[in-house]
Formats: sequence, C-alpha cells, structure tokens
Amino acid sequence: MSLSVESVGTEDQAVSVVRLGSAIGARVDGVALGGDLSADTVAAIRAALLKHKVIFFRGQQHLDDAGQLAFGELLGSPTLAHPTVRGRENANVLPIDSDYGKANSWHTDVTFVDRVPAISILRAVHLPPYGGDTTWANTVAAYESLPLSLKALVDGLWALHTNAYDYAANIDELRIGGVDVKTEQYRAEFVSDVYETEHPVVRVHPETGERALLLGHFVKRLIGLTSTESQALYQLLQARVTRLEHTVRWHWEAGDVAIWDNRATQHYAVADYDDQARRLHRITLAGDVPVSIEGTPSVVRTGDASHYSAL
Repeated sequence: MSLSVESVGTEDQAVSVVRLGSAIGARVDGVALGGDLSADTVAAIRAALLKHKVIFFRGQQHLDDAGQLAFGELLGSPTLAHPTVRGRENANVLPIDSDYGKANSWHTDVTFVDRVPAISILRAVHLPPYGGDTTWANTVAAYESLPLSLKALVDGLWALHTNAYDYAANIDELRIGGVDVKTEQYRAEFVSDVYETEHPVVRVHPETGERALLLGHFVKRLIGLTSTESQALYQLLQARVTRLEHTVRWHWEAGDVAIWDNRATQHYAVADYDDQARRLHRITLAGDVPVSIEGTPSVVRTGDASHYSAL
C-alpha cells in the first residue's frame, strides 16, 4: 500500500506529513512535541494544520499538561480552559472526562462567544479498552460542495449560538429517573453564565481566505427564519458537513495528540465505550471574531467573554 507522504525539511529535524484522506486529516511523524521546537518545525506544523485541518501525532507519552501548554504557546495564545467550566488542575487545561458526560454530537469548540478559538490541542490521558474514537469534518469542503443556489442562500445567513442549548437532552436521553450528581454539577457549571452570539453561517478563514460553514450543536436558531425553517435548513447544511467524504476518524492510542483548526472543522466524540473511563486534556488557542463574506463581524447578544481570551 502506498502512502501520500510529504517530507518537510526543517533546521533541526525531518518532519513527515502522511495524508489520511483527500478532504481532511494527516499524521505528522518525526516530531516530539514540547515548548522547545524550532521556528521551522512550528511553521511546518502550522502549514500542515492549515492544509489538512486536523493533524495527529503518535508517541507523545513524554507530554504532561505543562508540556502541552508550552507547545501550544508556540502556535498561539492559550485561552482559559473554558468560559464557564474551570480547569480542574490547570486554568488553561480542560479535562474532557467521561465522568462529566459525553460530547457525542457534532460541534465546533466554544462558538457561543465572539472570539471563537482558532486551534484546539487534545492529548490522550486515559483511554477505554475499546471505542472512544473521535471524528472530524472539514467545514470548508462542506461549503465548497454546496450547489450555487444553496451558496447564494447561506452566504448572507446568520445563526445565534448559545451555551444554553440541547446538551442536557443528549445526556438525559438514556436516564430513567434519578440524578447523576457529577453530571448535574457539570451542567450547572456549563450554563452558570449564559452566552449568545450571532455568527455568519459562512465565515472567511483569517489565514487561508477560505469560506467555511460555522454551525454545530451550539446553534439555537437561524436568524430571520421560523423555528421549523431554521431546523430544516440547519439539518440540510449539517448533513453536508458530516458527509463521510468530508470526515476523518481517529482511533486513539496512548501518547496521541490531535490538533485541529477550529475555524474550519467540526468534531464528534463517539460514545461507544460503555461505562469505561475516558479522559483527554484540551487546550484552546485564542482566535479572532469571525467575519462574513461581506466583512461583517459577529455580534455579541448576551454575556461578556472577555475574560476567556487574552486577545
């Protein structure tokens, strides 16, 4: 079997980028992540990320939270762990912990604030013996696949995103009476402050100039449409995002790190590991305010998330 491998020569090491699919995904070999990487290596990683949307690194068992954060600082400015959920051990690190529920629905990280994170870095800490994969989708490819008539419709469309969304229903759908105290506490923390922001459905990527669909499970409604129209159009567009041709699925192994361009992707953590424990640590890097194809920036409707990001 032949692999599509791109060798990127840097000053201090040879970096290989192995393409995983035509639309999205690559594995980067030859790099030990940390805060001591050369500028050439960091530039090669950023170039691979912008091209492939999500990139994966095997064999990073040497990393801890401090090393993950130090590496993140080479790519951008880390945000707080979350606008409402505090980092448990580190203010910048969010534990993605099965004890507090499972984010098994398609989303882009933290779209309910105005400055949507640019990049997310996720490190495997404890994995179940089976299941627990994560799937990413390329929202640029989704937009580009739309027929011209749909592009004309969505180019001027806006959506209201909020953290007070349908997540509770997703968690509760299998529960028959009783309350999981940990899950209930996490949900209360998640919506302890409510944020609502209007974003363009089609945003322009600030580095590549590409157009991407900005949707996902934080969308409450599409502006100017009835609830029925909003839901129907949302589902139609989401179906484009999640076409298998636009996705890549990653099977986690110990020591893995995934980095994705949050401005050009959605992701879904597959909850197929029963009651086994699963824990990964996420760092997000500050982004800018999305702009529409006309150059109009997103608008905050509720909440002040200025504490979340230093930018």
